Amino acid sequence: MARNNNKVVPESKKALDILKYEIAAELGLPVGKQMSLHADTEFATELGSIPSSSMKEDYWGHISSRDAGAVGGTITKRLIQRAEEALFSL
Repeated sequence: MARNNNKVVPESKKALDILKYEIAAELGLPVGKQMSLHADTEFATELGSIPSSSMKEDYWGHISSRDAGAVGGTITKRLIQRAEEALFSL
């Protein structure tokens, strides 16, 4: 079966990436350099509980499937919530 990887709204990629890292930070997952903007991650790397070598740009290889799925599930939940809010506010 052929897959269609064309995005309906290609401009949404950046917004989804921001949301992905925001949710990862809320869940306490050490991914990407964008997380180093948050004090708790910055202190964790300084204290050594999160190796600074693992703070690579857009690297998710050390994250478990369960945690990555939790991020994806939370993204879906938030997008649905925002869509419902937009529909009900009309």
